[in-house]
Amino acid sequence: MRSTMRAQPSGAMDACSTSGRSCLVVPAMHAASRHWAHRVCSGRPAAQPWHPQGVQTRLHSQHEQPMQVACRSAASVPSGAAPFQPETPLSQKIASFLDAFWKFLRPHTIRGTLLGTTALTTRALLETPALIDWGLLPKALMGLLALLCGNGYIVGINQIYDVDIDKVNKPFLPVAAGELSPGLAWVLCMLLATCGAAIVALNFGSLISALYGFGLFLGTIYSVPPLRLKRFAVPAFMIIAVVRGVLLNFGVYYSTKAALGVAGPFAWTPPISFITFFVTLFAVVIAITKDLPDIEGDKANGIETFATRMGVKAVSFAGSGLLLTNYAVAVWLAIQPSMGFNTFVMAGAHSLLALLLIWRTFRLDQDGYKQEAILSFYRWIWTLFYCEYAMFPFI
Repeated sequence: MRSTMRAQPSGAMDACSTSGRSCLVVPAMHAASRHWAHRVCSGRPAAQPWHPQGVQTRLHSQHEQPMQVACRSAASVPSGAAPFQPETPLSQKIASFLDAFWKFLRPHTIRGTLLGTTALTTRALLETPALIDWGLLPKALMGLLALLCGNGYIVGINQIYDVDIDKVNKPFLPVAAGELSPGLAWVLCMLLATCGAAIVALNFGSLISALYGFGLFLGTIYSVPPLRLKRFAVPAFMIIAVVRGVLLNFGVYYSTKAALGVAGPFAWTPPISFITFFVTLFAVVIAITKDLPDIEGDKANGIETFATRMGVKAVSFAGSGLLLTNYAVAVWLAIQPSMGFNTFVMAGAHSLLALLLIWRTFRLDQDGYKQEAILSFYRWIWTLFYCEYAMFPFI
């Protein structure tokens, strides 16, 4: 008798599914009860299976009510309906948005802006230590926030119009990956541009406001049709060089001096002249090497770059050559007594960075210009850029 009562591997679920209806949770049962389960699920009177005296009543009490409830529940679910998905907690939604927003801001460009602003402000303060006023710190932080807003607008609007290219070249970016919708990306860009322009207008006067607006304009025509100047190699690198080289360095240094109350017209000191020239040429290198990992997507979307024209090897050697020229000029200036530079820091640091650049370029060639090697080389270009600003206050 005990062996007759043992559950079989397949149960009433098989019987219910053959009737075109579904039982959600039905325990496996004795083989003799399958016919009865089918009749319950199909709505037809169930023929009572034979069981020894006393067992039949126990089976009915154990199975009939749960099976009828399961079948009624299954009948209420539309055919083909998606399974129930629990709602995502609000905290998880917020965390996902913040992660997407951070990627939207392109962190490597933020680091460059932060280092550049900090280095230029520090240099201006070191030149006039008697005028340092810690009460100006909130204003300085507002200026930094405005620069980050402008940076976010420029890289953000580029992602909106480059979404098809980024799906090939940078599928991890939030708009291309679907983590941010184009509509939400537009809202973020407009908020960033508006907040940045308002901060500058309220705190830094007409000249800096005009320069800030000009930078936003250049960032717009770089990405947005009908001009979309990023399609053309020369205008593209000129825009990046002007924004990264001239506008950032002059604007931050000038606004810092103005906030300190330095009297007289603006003067181009040797350090500021040097860093502006150096970073402008460096920005040209960034502009031409940033397209090295993107050749496939750029070709598919008709974007003309030096990389698509000349190939990865030629462009990487050209970029390295320009940077080595930069470093050679820096070493030469360091040994000129009339310039007043710190010879040990200026000459020694730039010589070391030049050797590192040669090594990284040689390594890229040895790796056969594979995609991962190209990405690593481009990241090293940015590392060298950060190093320049890091040493600037001490030259």
